[in-house]
Amino acid sequence: MQFTIADIWEHTGLFARMIIFALGAMSLTSLVVMAERVLVYWKSRSESRGFAARMGAILAKDDLTTAANTPSGKDVGHLGRVINSGLTAYRVSSSSKDVAVESVARALERQAQREVQSLKRGLGVLATVGSTAPFVGLLGTTMGIVNSFNLMAAAGAGGLTTISSGIAEALITTAFGLVVAIPAVMAYNFLQGWVDARSVDMSESSNELLDLVARHFGGSHS
Repeated sequence: MQFTIADIWEHTGLFARMIIFALGAMSLTSLVVMAERVLVYWKSRSESRGFAARMGAILAKDDLTTAANTPSGKDVGHLGRVINSGLTAYRVSSSSKDVAVESVARALERQAQREVQSLKRGLGVLATVGSTAPFVGLLGTTMGIVNSFNLMAAAGAGGLTTISSGIAEALITTAFGLVVAIPAVMAYNFLQGWVDARSVDMSESSNELLDLVARHFGGSHS
């Protein structure tokens, strides 16, 4: 037996091949999730920046009424949807400062939670692949070692020649499990960090809008 990928695959048993196919499916799934999330995040960030540039110019003048009645369209990103929910709550709020501020605050918080959950969609798949792939590979390793002992028992003798295919089978499933898990864990940590950063952005923008609402009602009663 030559220790090449093709030769190892030829000598790999059915169970180990099933493990490799399972790891291949997990790897493909994690790659699809990575690509989809990166595209979604890039699009949402771009739209949010565009919304912030447009709406920021209006809110810089403390003109909440104009901001609340300015149509912003659908493509406003995660930040735009959060701020628009607050502006909508402001538009329909009562003349009482406390009631209006509380209403806007609740609307902003609800939408921010929705956006965070939406941004996290699919990250659970990466976490699952990253945590389970090594164990799936370890399962193949265990069975490979069992096969090695079976071959040794059937041959009635030991030696590397007798158990080489079983050991190779065990090693390749272990390696494949790690190859699948490492990118998934790295991608999960990176994307989770991105979501956490956007959550902070939404929180800061929400607080700025609440300050504007409070100042607006304070000025209207002065």
